[in-house]
Amino acid sequence: MEENEQVVLATEKYGSGESWDYVAKEGALERRRDGSDVGGSCITGVFKSVFLPQGYPESVSEDYLRYQFWDTVQAFASSLSGTLATQASLRGIGVGNQEATVAAATITWLLRDGTGMLGRILFAWLKGTKLDSEAKKWRLFADMLNDFAMFMEILAPSFPAFFTLIVCTAGIFKSIVGVAGGATRAALTVHQACRDNMADISAKDGSQETLVNLAGLLISFVLIPLVTDNSVLTLGLFFLFTALHLFANYKAVRSVVMETFNEARLSIVLDRYLRDGRILGPADANRREPVFMDFRNGVRIKLGAKLRDVARSEEELRLALKNNNKPYLLGVNHGCVCVCLAPQVSVCDQIRAACQALCLVSLLTRENEAPTQLLALKGSSHWEMVCNSHQLMDRVFETFLKGVESAGWQTHRTLLDWDEWRVQWKLKTS
Repeated sequence: MEENEQVVLATEKYGSGESWDYVAKEGALERRRDGSDVGGSCITGVFKSVFLPQGYPESVSEDYLRYQFWDTVQAFASSLSGTLATQASLRGIGVGNQEATVAAATITWLLRDGTGMLGRILFAWLKGTKLDSEAKKWRLFADMLNDFAMFMEILAPSFPAFFTLIVCTAGIFKSIVGVAGGATRAALTVHQACRDNMADISAKDGSQETLVNLAGLLISFVLIPLVTDNSVLTLGLFFLFTALHLFANYKAVRSVVMETFNEARLSIVLDRYLRDGRILGPADANRREPVFMDFRNGVRIKLGAKLRDVARSEEELRLALKNNNKPYLLGVNHGCVCVCLAPQVSVCDQIRAACQALCLVSLLTRENEAPTQLLALKGSSHWEMVCNSHQLMDRVFETFLKGVESAGWQTHRTLLDWDEWRVQWKLKTS
C-alpha cells in the first residue's frame, strides 16, 4: 500500500494546536503531522508553553488575551514610572549627598515601610469584603492611587522639610495598592480559570509580568542617565508613562466580561428587563458597568443586615412580613435599603432579594426616570412600597431568572456583597 493510501488508525491533537495522525507501517504505528496542522512554529509553541496557561485558549475565559495584552502594557508603563520614582526617593534620602548619614536614611526608609504595613492592615480590614464584588473598580482605583503615590515620591526631594512625611504617605498609598491590586487580581483569576487552573494562570501571569519588568529594566539603563538631575524631563516622562498606564488599565478592566452578578451588573440587567423585557447578556452588561469609584451620597443597599436595621418594633416586623413568603426581610432605614436573610436562604433567594432592593433604590433615587413597572410600588409609606415590591417580584422574578440563565449568566453563585448576619424570625407571614 502506498503512503498516500495508508489508513489513518487514530488522530490526536494538543488542545486546539498541533494535530497528528497514526498510520500502520510495517506492523508498527507511525506518527505524522496532519495536513490541517495549525500548531504554528516551534518558537511559538515554546512561547505559549512558557507564558500561557496549559490548554490555552480552551482553559481560560474568552476575555483572557485582551485583558493580558492591556495588563502587560500597563505593567510596562508602571515599571518605567517606578524607576523614576525610585531614583527620586533615593536622591531624597541622601544618595549622592556627602552630608547625608546612613542612620538618617535608614530611619526614613523604616518609617516608610512601617507606615505602609499599618496601612495594609487597616485597608484590608475596612475594604477587604468589597474587593470581590467590585473587582474592576478597585483594580482601576489601585492603579490610579499607585500613580499618585509615585508622583508624590518624585516631588518629595523638592520639599526636604516634609520629605519623610511625603514618602510615608506615599508608602501608605502603595500598601493600599498592594492589597487592592493583589486581591482583585485573584478575583479576576477565578473568573479566567475555566478548568480550576487558578494556580497555573497565576504562575503564568507572574512569568508575563517578570518578562515585562525585565524589558522595563533594560530600558531603565538608558533612561536613568538622561533624567538624572533633570527634573523637567523626569516629570515629562512620568506624565507620559502615567497616561499610557492609566489608558491601558482602563482598557484592561473594560475588556473583562464577568458572568456572575454583582450589584452594578444586576442593576443594569434588571433595569433593562423592566423597561422593555429584554435580557442583556454578560458582554452587553459588562460594557455598561461603571469602572470608576462613585463617591456621591445616595440610597445604599445593605445586604445581610441585622434585624434591627430592618425593623425596630414588633409592628414593623409584622409589616416586613406582609405579603412576604421568602426567607428574607426588607426595610428602608435612614436612606438605606436593608435586606435581612434567614439561615436557609438560597442563592436564587439572594438574587431575588437583591433585585427587590434595587427596585426600591431605583424608585427612591430617580422616581421620574424609573421603569414604568416600578411606579406601581409607590405608596404612602416605605412599608407599603416594600409590600408592593414583594408582589412585583412574584410576577416577574421567575421569568427574569430563566432569562438570565439562558443569556449566559451564572446563577449558582454571585459576587453580591452580603454580610454574614442571619436571622430566624418566629412570627408567621401575614
